[in-house]
Formats: sequence, structure tokens, C-alpha cells
Amino acid sequence: MARMNMIEAINSAMDVALARDANVTVLGEDVGFFGGVFRATAGLQAKHGKTRVFDTPITECGIIGVAVGMAAYGLRPIPEIQFADYIYPALDQLVSEAARLRYRSAGEFPMPITVRSPFGGGIFGGQTHSQSPEAIFTHVSGLKTVVPSTPYDAKGLLLASIEDNDPTIFFEPKRIYNGPFDGHYDRPVSPWAKHEGSEVPEGYYTIPLGKAAIVREGADVTILTYGTMVHVARAAVEELGVDAEVIDLRTLVPLDIETIEASVKKTGRCLIVHEATRTSGFGAELAAMVQERCFYHLEAPVERVTGFDTPYPHSLEWAYFPGPIRIGMALEKVMKD
Repeated sequence: MARMNMIEAINSAMDVALARDANVTVLGEDVGFFGGVFRATAGLQAKHGKTRVFDTPITECGIIGVAVGMAAYGLRPIPEIQFADYIYPALDQLVSEAARLRYRSAGEFPMPITVRSPFGGGIFGGQTHSQSPEAIFTHVSGLKTVVPSTPYDAKGLLLASIEDNDPTIFFEPKRIYNGPFDGHYDRPVSPWAKHEGSEVPEGYYTIPLGKAAIVREGADVTILTYGTMVHVARAAVEELGVDAEVIDLRTLVPLDIETIEASVKKTGRCLIVHEATRTSGFGAELAAMVQERCFYHLEAPVERVTGFDTPYPHSLEWAYFPGPIRIGMALEKVMKD
């Protein structure tokens, strides 16, 4: 075991994958010599060589298009999109090619692509460095969507994604890149600052995709969340003294609906928290699934606490995030009925 923050755990996962499998490659803007804008790939090119870890031009469509071809050829590429906000030029390659090729070829061409990308706010990155577009990808059949919340989960889930034969969108919440999250959910934590980290195995291990984690047990209400909001929700309920069961989804697709259903049937109440905008956010799908499966066990309507339906506010991003005040208001509403 070693103490790692999330960046170090992600770096360790790629290092292990590169060492274990000669078909694994890492590509993207500045991932080679420079080691990535957040240093997630630091040292990998020097250790594994320029043919295994290499820089690309600034062309997201090209990065993913190349990765599709590499995967069809038999490699396991790990393309990095420097910020999730820049992934849209690659959307056609992801939706029309990566997500469909395994099915279209009757399994002849698997697509073991793991697209890594920092997402979400918390660093005053403004509108073009802070978006949370996960719901777009959960809509696409053939893509898997993963969002870790801890260094331990980040490494295990990333290794599982790399080994999977389907394309995976691996969104990394940069607000907690240098965790463990220190509980200061009302102010920025620099993604470049050095923090002590948490215990992570140095070698190989995986966490199965499609398995949620109950990070706090409770009996009165179920909170469904992922990424940074796992820590925000835990801090809020502990501050408020609510006996809430907090579930970290970890993977949005495939979704661990069994764990969700069991928890909501136990508590009879459900609150969903995510950073992305409210309309058509992944929370809407979660609310529909809970209603379909747990309707006769619900004691109150399902509630959501989300980002607002506005362009991302640079100077007001900490008002935009779900925090203890809005979570507390939603808990009061869902528990009074």
C-alpha cells in the first residue's frame, strides 16, 4: 500500500496497465514529455517509451478516431481529452464508430478504448473548463460511463475499464484530484496542490464496473450521487445529523440498480445529487428508475439537487454547486412528507 491522491492513483493504474499488457497505449495532447496538464501521465513516456505514450496534435476528433483504429487493430488505447469540455468534436467518432463497431461487426472488432477526461468545476476554470457532460454519454448504447470519487476507486475502476472490451468514458472529477477530499466543500481545492492522499495498493487490482458502493449506511433516506458530490453529500448529512444512506454509484453505465432498489425500499425516501445541470441530467434517469421499481415503497416524491440550468458561471461557481444548504433544504422536503 502507498498513499496516493487521485492523480497519482490514475498514473499508477496506467503504469500497471502498460507494464502488464504490451497492447496498452496512452495518447493525447501533452501526455508524453510534459506528463499531462494535471500531471496524470507524468513519467510514463520516460518509463515505457515514445511508442507507448505519445503526444498528438490538438484535434480531439483525430485523437478518438486514431484510438478507434488502434482498438480495431488489437490495441488497448487510453486517449486523454484534456478537459471534458473539449470532447464534443470527438462525439461523432465516439457515438457513430466506437459505440457501434463491436455490434456492427458481430463481435469481430471489440472496442477496448478508455477515454480519460477531467470533468466538473471547482478550479475556477470558467465555461470551457468546467462542464459535466456525463448524461450525454449515458444515453449512447455501447458506451460505458465511469466516475470515481476516491483514489482507491479511481485506480481499480480505471484498470477494469482498460481491460474491458467495450469503449468506456472515464470522467475524473478534477475538484478532488488531490484528495482525499478534505471536507471543505465550500471552497476550491487546487488540483495542483500536494495533499497526503489515501491508501492505495501499488500493484494490480480491479473494481468491477457496475457495482455501486454504500459509503455511509442509514435508515431514513437514500442519497444517490457520484464523483465530487459523494463527499459533499456525506459532509452535508453528517453536519445536519441526518441518518442518510449515501450510495456512490461509481459507474453510471452499467448501473447497479439492485443496490439502489434495495436501499430505497429500506429507507422509503430518495434524494439525488449531481453537479451537472438539472434538465436531462443523469438524475432524471435515476428518478425514473427509482419510481418504476420502488413506487409502492416511497413515502415521498424523489428529490434532486443539481447544478442550475444556466451557462456555467465562472465567478459564481461555488453558488452553482450543490452544497449543504441546498442539500439540507431538499432533505427537509423529502423527509417531512
